[in-house]
Amino acid sequence: MSTKPLGRKNYGSIPHLPGSRMGPADKTCHEGQARIATAQARDRHDDVIIQEKLDGSNVGVARIGDTLHSITRAGWPAASSPFEQHRLFADWVYANYERFLAVLQDGERLVGEWMAQAHGTRYHLLHDPFVAFDLMVEDRRTPYDEFTARLRPGEFVTPVILHRGGPCSIDQALARLKTYGFHGALDTVEGAIWRVECNRLVDRRNGRRERVVDFLVKYVRPDKVDGCYLPEITGGSTIWNWRPA
Repeated sequence: MSTKPLGRKNYGSIPHLPGSRMGPADKTCHEGQARIATAQARDRHDDVIIQEKLDGSNVGVARIGDTLHSITRAGWPAASSPFEQHRLFADWVYANYERFLAVLQDGERLVGEWMAQAHGTRYHLLHDPFVAFDLMVEDRRTPYDEFTARLRPGEFVTPVILHRGGPCSIDQALARLKTYGFHGALDTVEGAIWRVECNRLVDRRNGRRERVVDFLVKYVRPDKVDGCYLPEITGGSTIWNWRPA
């Protein structure tokens, strides 16, 4: 019987900005978070990073000792998944074992979007089917600059940055995203993710600050239909954005 390698799920849910299309289990972010991300920063130490939201399956690669574990969003081994897309992910991780091992330290996991199968958006992928967006230990995210430096230039694909700096409105972010985004979408892309980091004061006496990821929020366009290409919904065949040769 399969067990969760980490004893927990791989990734939680990101709350929605006001006006975003939500499913039955989704939640809206706090109004203060929405204001910080889209309208008014708390101070000069806030840094808002906006990236294209990709439409695939959330997965992760966790390192425990010198062993890598490919896992689904819920934390189960990808190789034991009833879905072919996850078993393909397990195979792909095995084929790229050294790439992941070079990035990850014991106890860390690289989280990303597995884009092999079309869910609600079809893609003509011109890069790896795995796109990394977080390096985590338990619930703690690695700050963006440290995260991307750890990946080493060209080693892994990350979501394109639409904006970085102060707050940025939903309309401004979508204008930069345009219709098809930057990852080969063949349908209108679903939205964007706001990543708010800050230099948090940890030692008032010495004025020492520490870079942290404060929170994430997202916006999904109102006409987005979840899973409209999944065979469980259409009754048709699986649509693949990527298949191994």
